[in-house]
Amino acid sequence: MRNPLSKTIVTIQPSGIRKFFDIVSEMDDAISLGVGEPDFDTPWHIRDEGIYSLEKGRTFYTSNAGLKELKEEIAKYLYRHYDLSYDPGHEILVTVGGSEAIDIAMRAMLDPGDEVLIPQPSYVSYLPCAVLANGTPVIIELKEEDEFRLTAEELEAAITPKTKLLVLPFPNNPTGAIMEKKDLEEIAEVIEKHDLFVLSDEIYSALTYQEEHVSIASLPGMKERTIVINGFSKSHAMTGWRLGYSCGPELILKQMLKIHQYAIMCAPTTSQYAAVDALRNGDDDVKNMREEYNGRRRYLLHRFEEMGLQCFEPYGAFYMFPCIKEFGMSSDEFATGLLRAKKVAVVPGTAFGDCGEGFLRISYAYSLDNLKEALDRMEEYIEELREKNQ
Repeated sequence: MRNPLSKTIVTIQPSGIRKFFDIVSEMDDAISLGVGEPDFDTPWHIRDEGIYSLEKGRTFYTSNAGLKELKEEIAKYLYRHYDLSYDPGHEILVTVGGSEAIDIAMRAMLDPGDEVLIPQPSYVSYLPCAVLANGTPVIIELKEEDEFRLTAEELEAAITPKTKLLVLPFPNNPTGAIMEKKDLEEIAEVIEKHDLFVLSDEIYSALTYQEEHVSIASLPGMKERTIVINGFSKSHAMTGWRLGYSCGPELILKQMLKIHQYAIMCAPTTSQYAAVDALRNGDDDVKNMREEYNGRRRYLLHRFEEMGLQCFEPYGAFYMFPCIKEFGMSSDEFATGLLRAKKVAVVPGTAFGDCGEGFLRISYAYSLDNLKEALDRMEEYIEELREKNQ
């Protein structure tokens, strides 16, 4: 029998995040700090709106691009918070999570051989989505001494005549790094100079702790070059509702819509009605969750300092990226040893790119009680390693 599999799909590795989840699920008394998911329930008023939509029989397809009222609320939200102006009728597309938006944006924009610049460490989907869209991924390794920000010099050095698209993953998963306005202004000059386009994944934009998020699309000359990806999973604790959106030039959105039409039809109707209420009435919910995350962030920084574990201060998302190079172990070895010895699951930095070696991703989307217990166990493990290495 002929090989039924695509040569391209066979070359793509499974997500490096899942391995430890599978082990934890079968381990008693284990604590996982690996999930990138809010531990908050979706606020009740949002759930109530979803229930109400079902009671009213709103169970039919919406338009392919999404409910008109939802796109209008997205436009208002983006203008209110990030000074972004988009036409709800032609420049906003509602998708099944931000992940679908990333996928179809790349498929709509890339031809075989087009190079996609992907700063790493970063979210696991960018590279495989680029490959599946026939693009050529080019990795830019971000550095801890730069607080894992992308610099104009790094960007300039990675550009070739084949470069078409830059992925801009900030606030960042897994590092928690952000890009400030001055950082964005510097790389915007390089982007315009080389006539590039930007895929700006801003799914964590509501979760910043130093200053308000700035979208690169708000800078002069960048809106027409940028696809903004966002959604409700992280900001409104709506991961299971599977709802995101993309905003950008009508020229690109029209082609993304075609792929969406054939592959998806439309995002879940119930989720869309719930999201309308989330945007109209959910700002206080987001603020309260952000304040809680910030308290956990400060707690982890304090504990790492007490342990003598090197970790730069992240100002976005809900992740820490501590360095474990002092122990002479790979990230996978450290994470595996911690899980087996102390029943604490973290994600090796290499799950987010080879340059994540020597680091761990630790999520603080967990209660303080869980974080305290997990960090106590981790501290024991670190002390034992240091004693062995003496």
